[in-house]
Amino acid sequence: MKKYFLLGCGLLLMTATQAQNGKWQNLFNGKDLKGWKQLNGKATYEVKNGEIIGTTVIAEPNSFLATEKNYGDFIFEVEYKLDQDFNSGIQFRSQSKPEFNNGRVYGYQMEVDPSARRWSGGIYEEARRGWLYPLDLNPAAQNAYKANNWNKYRIECRGPEIRTFINGVPAAHLIDPELPSGFIALQVHGIGKKQEDVGKKIRWRNIRIIENPAASQYSPYDSIYVVNNIPNNLSPQEKRNGVRLLWDGATTKGWRGAYKPAFPSKGWEIKGGTLNVAPSDGGESTNGGDIVTEEEFSAFDLEFDFKLTEGANSGVKYFVTEKEGNSGSAIGLEFQVLDDDKHPDAKLGAAGNRKVGSLYDLIPAYKFNNSHKKIGEWNHGRVVVYPDNRVEHWLNGHLVVSYKRGDNIYKALVARSKYAKFDNFGLAQKGRILLQDHGNAVSFRSIKIKTL
Repeated sequence: MKKYFLLGCGLLLMTATQAQNGKWQNLFNGKDLKGWKQLNGKATYEVKNGEIIGTTVIAEPNSFLATEKNYGDFIFEVEYKLDQDFNSGIQFRSQSKPEFNNGRVYGYQMEVDPSARRWSGGIYEEARRGWLYPLDLNPAAQNAYKANNWNKYRIECRGPEIRTFINGVPAAHLIDPELPSGFIALQVHGIGKKQEDVGKKIRWRNIRIIENPAASQYSPYDSIYVVNNIPNNLSPQEKRNGVRLLWDGATTKGWRGAYKPAFPSKGWEIKGGTLNVAPSDGGESTNGGDIVTEEEFSAFDLEFDFKLTEGANSGVKYFVTEKEGNSGSAIGLEFQVLDDDKHPDAKLGAAGNRKVGSLYDLIPAYKFNNSHKKIGEWNHGRVVVYPDNRVEHWLNGHLVVSYKRGDNIYKALVARSKYAKFDNFGLAQKGRILLQDHGNAVSFRSIKIKTL
């Protein structure tokens, strides 16, 4: 069979197979489950009226109806509808291997989450790292899900770049090289032994894919927040959003010692794209000392990765002016970097306000599931200072602290803290970013900033 396509004023002859390149292909024929296989749990999947219908079964783990074929770069679309609210998702670039938890499915998942947190469209990694892009990072998409109605999901994968859309609204944007290809699967979430959840149904229809799309077939870039898991890298959309590297990943350019004209001659090491505090005696600035940016900042969105060793203490400070002339660590508002389990400082202060992610000695960080990584793993920290003096601390994609510089609550917190002796503590119009030398081995990378 042959098809004809008009290009300008010419006539191009193509075979039907050639015509499929860059074209939508149906993954579900509307009649049966040819090309699909069921993995893990024993939830039921059936075909009726051109739909795949998944139904929950008691005491079964998560069930997956997976494509027999793997996909790498693609654009995928599906419509789904929940008959009753419950958690589900669309797996993509996923795997099932005997050597991993006896074949348990793992991989990226575009979340179906009708709960009060409204994370439908976010990206979760099933069975391994957990949340990679919780939808708190993009609140504008949290209202895109339509309850009791059909919802359209779109997933775009191009190399390490992954983007999701729900009902046409950009939801998540992740740069992650971990899983370059894998199957697509429809999840029926396990319900444990909850009798009231037996028989809940999710429906899928109009399941289609474009393999290896042309660049022009991907959606134009937008302005949503990007999670980039490639060290010291800026993606095209990050650049478009005004994000830049605050540390170049290789030199000391743009940084100097606190209270010093140059970068410390000892106590810091740059190795393999990481900026490392050398271990010493565990004291504040007793070896190389803190380092600060040469630039000053007022309203900004700061990001950084950090990795702790056992029992380590450090911090990332902001609005550092160096006007105090104190000994020890320079003064500023601090995103605490700490091994909460092994360092004694975690038990000091009030209500846990010296634990990791906290506004040090002022406000404790809220702890979510998956918001704290194990010692030796990389964490992602973020400090956002808005022009109206609202401030947020984020830890691994979760908002853990929020406050407003200078309001009455802030002033009361300062008055009872170790900073009470400093006039107008933390209220400078602008200041430097600081990485703390607290005498313990701590590593930093992917330090980025966007001016607001």
